Amino acid sequence: MENTIKFGTGGWRAVIGEDFICSNIRLVAAGILELMKSENKTDKPVIIGFDRRFLSENAAKWVAEVLAHGGVTVWFMHRSVPTPLVMHTVKDKGLHYGIEITASHNPSEYNGIKLIVDEGRDAPLETTGKLEKIIEKLSDVKYTEFDTAVSEGKIVYLNNPFNKFLDDIIGLLDTNALRERGLRVVFDSMHGSGTYPLLVIFHTARCTIDTININKDAYFGGLMPAPSEKSLNLLRDTVVKGGYDLGIAMDGDGDRLGVIDRNGRYINANEILCMLYYYLVKYKGWKGPVVRNLATTHMLDKIAESFGEKCYEVPVGFKYISSMIDEADAVLGGESSGGLTVRGHIHGKDSVYAASLFAEMISVVDKSASEIMDELEREFGKFVMVEDNLRFAPEYKSVINKLVFEDKKLPEFAVNVDHVNYEDGCKVYFEDGSFVICRFSGTEPLLRIFAESNSRSAAAEYISDFREFLKI
Repeated sequence: MENTIKFGTGGWRAVIGEDFICSNIRLVAAGILELMKSENKTDKPVIIGFDRRFLSENAAKWVAEVLAHGGVTVWFMHRSVPTPLVMHTVKDKGLHYGIEITASHNPSEYNGIKLIVDEGRDAPLETTGKLEKIIEKLSDVKYTEFDTAVSEGKIVYLNNPFNKFLDDIIGLLDTNALRERGLRVVFDSMHGSGTYPLLVIFHTARCTIDTININKDAYFGGLMPAPSEKSLNLLRDTVVKGGYDLGIAMDGDGDRLGVIDRNGRYINANEILCMLYYYLVKYKGWKGPVVRNLATTHMLDKIAESFGEKCYEVPVGFKYISSMIDEADAVLGGESSGGLTVRGHIHGKDSVYAASLFAEMISVVDKSASEIMDELEREFGKFVMVEDNLRFAPEYKSVINKLVFEDKKLPEFAVNVDHVNYEDGCKVYFEDGSFVICRFSGTEPLLRIFAESNSRSAAAEYISDFREFLKI
């Protein structure tokens, strides 16, 4: 029987009750244990966190039981925590491994396991590939009951794991500017695990912060737990009707960010990246390039060029972004799906810090997000991205793969093609600076298509060309 446990760009994700079940969760834990033994890395604790999805805390306990039985000390949580906190703790305490039970922004029927490695980084493909092979050979999984392992000191509850995480973020912020400005903010946690740390930071900075959707809801209010424009109608209405300066939203595990301007305008991930990079270099005097993945706006290239810097393009997967930030000493790196990190912080996506930094920018520049973005568009031009997620019958994946990625066939485009990149999916660069990219999702059975041009209609046309070409 084929192994159904496969790790994508964001870890192993599966449908609850189908593949995300106790036996498979324990199997993954046993695989991690064997991986640690093979690398002689059982000498340090493993921190295990969990978000607020259905079965997350149970799954965290099942993983802990297996590791504890294998002789590994487990640091466990009294409550749900965002993924960035686990990454920060791995980095700060010099741990070899950390685990977060989460399916991030996936639909509510999903859950998953995210593996974090040395320095608080996303596990690289080499590590998850090795783990998959170990799991394939496992059958008998042993574990110690959770309460027994706690009483024996093999599982240790952390009293307040937020302290160092919060102190480090606050230390990076211009809290004086935030205090003087006194922003009024609405936070939409999307029923996720990012509420506590953000509230602490904003209260410390003397901001007025009100909240919506902070209750635990395994169905995420019937919406996707991703801070997309479609999911933030309530946040938009609350900001506009209440006269707030800013609306902030995070996905279920606190690593993706969405923003609503005081006028109700949705500020997308590409715009957030551009504004924060521009702010850090122009207003805070930072020096260095920027990093983006293949499916992220080329406006970053123009901004970097204006400062005499370079924009580095990497494949999809935040591990590539964090690696290039280190290699190039970049100021910032991010992706159009809503995740970013800044030099000197953790090596993974962190929307707690990103949201705080965004609020600092609004306070220092003393302009709305819309006004800042309008200024960037006047200086660097308009860059509009359109995306589409195409579902297809499982048997049709091989047809798409052969047509696009093996035979390298392309639609007939109205704009001249400059070159094509097959490093991660198929990205077509046009002579006018626009692009379209299609690639299989690493976390869901989807074909993702992103297109960017100087107008929404032009970008949408590229997607239509691909849809017609693929007949889906």
